[in-house]
Amino acid sequence: MPGVKDWLKKASSDLKASQKLSDDDETLDCSVFHTHQCAEKAFKAFIVSLQQTIPKTHDLRFLLELCARVDSEFMLLLEESKNLNSYGHDARYPNDYFHVDKQKAEEAAEMAAKILIAIKQKLAVQI
Repeated sequence: MPGVKDWLKKASSDLKASQKLSDDDETLDCSVFHTHQCAEKAFKAFIVSLQQTIPKTHDLRFLLELCARVDSEFMLLLEESKNLNSYGHDARYPNDYFHVDKQKAEEAAEMAAKILIAIKQKLAVQI
């Protein structure tokens, strides 16, 4: 069963993929999708650290709230979670109403990095 380090490694990989994909206007949708994936896996790393079962969900707000039950400081990441949440589904399939530009992709990467860094800091004793 994957442990905390495995989840954090995958989250870091998604962040790196997002940053690489943001260099091309044709892959900006993929870039923001990976920011969502980074945040999701970071939250799940924290849940794993609590030895809890990972819920089968991609909802960042739900994952954030699970983490906040243990540490209320997680609520400081609410805006980032809300902003990244739609990228988990809107960026995956054709959608006439979805558009992302380079600035949005860069902002999304910054938000994902903020979540990942915060969780890594909280888990520093364990990693």
